This record gives sequence, C-alpha cells and structure tokens, in this order.
Amino acid sequence: MRLVRVGAAGSETPGALIDDNTFIDLSDIVSDFNEAFFASGAIATLPDIVAERIADGRGEALDGRRLGAPIARPHQILCIGLNYSDHAAETGQAVPTEPILFTKSPNTLIGPNDDVLIPRNSEKTDWEVELGIVIGQRASYLADESEAAAAIAGYVLVNDVSERGWQLERNGQWSKGKSAPTFNPAGPYLVTPDEIGDVLNLDMWLDIDGVRRQTGSTSTMIFSPAFIVHYLSQFLALEPGDLINTGTPPGVGMGMSPQVFLHGGETMTLGITRLGTQTQHVIGN
Repeated sequence: MRLVRVGAAGSETPGALIDDNTFIDLSDIVSDFNEAFFASGAIATLPDIVAERIADGRGEALDGRRLGAPIARPHQILCIGLNYSDHAAETGQAVPTEPILFTKSPNTLIGPNDDVLIPRNSEKTDWEVELGIVIGQRASYLADESEAAAAIAGYVLVNDVSERGWQLERNGQWSKGKSAPTFNPAGPYLVTPDEIGDVLNLDMWLDIDGVRRQTGSTSTMIFSPAFIVHYLSQFLALEPGDLINTGTPPGVGMGMSPQVFLHGGETMTLGITRLGTQTQHVIGN
C-alpha cells in the first residue's frame, strides 16, 4: 500500500495511491496520517477499505495536484550519520562501530516536490538521498530486531538536505546543519513493508541539473533498519509517526574534489526503488 497526502500545504487530504495518477480519498475515515493514526493500528484496516473503494470506482485523478509529505509533522525526526560504508570512505571517516545519532527539527518536513530554500548566510548546502523509516507504534526497549521490524509502519524517500559548514565547522551537534526550513523533503508516498521486499536491496540515485551525483544501494548500509530501530529504542522512546533518516550513499557535494554545493537555481531529482521520485527546485537566499 502506498499512502499519500494530497493538496495545499497545511490542508492535505490523506489517501492511498492506486496508480501513478489515481488515489483513493480516505479523509472520511482518517483525519491525517499522524501520531494518533499510527498509534491506533488503523493502517492495518486500510487495504480492505481501499480495495472496496477501487471496486466502487471511487478513484480520483491527481491531475497535477501537490503531494505533501506522506506523514503529518512527526513528534521527532531522528537521523543516522555515516551509515553507508562507501559514503564513510568518501568522507575519509572511520566506519562507525555504533550508529551515530543526531536530530533534525520536525518543521523541516516538506513535500517531495516543494522548493528547497538556501538558508541565509549558507555557503555549503548539500544533498543526501536517503531511506526513511516511519514508526508505527510506540517502541521502547524492544527485545530484538524482530520486534523492531514489527514496529515499522513503512518506508519513504527522503532528501536529507544539509549545511556542511554549520554541521561540521560550527562546533556542537550536527543538528545545526540539518534543521533549516525545507531541509527534509519526504515522499511522494509511504510504502508499507509488504510492498518493499528486501529493504537491503534498493537502488538509490540523485541528480543535480540532470547530472548523476549519487548512485548507491541500501545493500551498503552498515546498520539495517531493524537494527537501527532496536538500537534507538534502548536510548529513547520512539513514538508512532516518528521519522528516521537512515544515511546516504556516496556522491554528496562535500565528498567531491573540489567540493560542490548548492547556491540556488539548481534542480535536484532523486529516487529509490519502489519508493518513487522527487524533484526540488533550489531557491537562493
């Protein structure tokens, strides 16, 4: 199942995508894909409802309507740094022995095709195609990776936009370089685990102005999604609807020689197998 939120920012309609241009409106039974929705377990009831509405011919055309992030603003956005062995190599950093955790402000979340804004005084804004995990139930002190996998509601394509100077040169936590407005495009849809298959065998890519910059695969992840969810649950309580960004493969601007960063006017296009594609125009400050 592919869940979407359709419409203007702040008034999106929750639904399920049934083909590339048709969705089923679920707003009469779901107020939003938010913490209360995921906590209720109602996601398990949606396939039957969607199937009935498809049979009744209740599909609606997207017809160019805006897609919002497929989840409402989460309680928290958690991020794992240096989680791809080939990305760690390009940055010259050691492969972590435990997941590197940092947070990203929840108000960074935007739709998959919304504009990305270069922050004021930024000189090193960068791109990162990532696999996002959406948590489906409260998770604290999970016993093992099997319990962790059961706590995952689905997966989503994310662009973990970053300001490298603020992240790495301004002391303190990475969050300073991760939390500017518009720095977390997500979507176009949330895909439930049953439609993903092997989550550690998904191709990933990102282009800047039509030039391929990132080419990778979740197969080079150091820590798997189930490992990450189990691990994090030992330190903090994950809430329903929380988003976890799980790291990026090589090809970021910081890793190039010479380094290349976004300054406005560029177009970013990115995708992950079975998770769709995004296109963002970059607006200078």
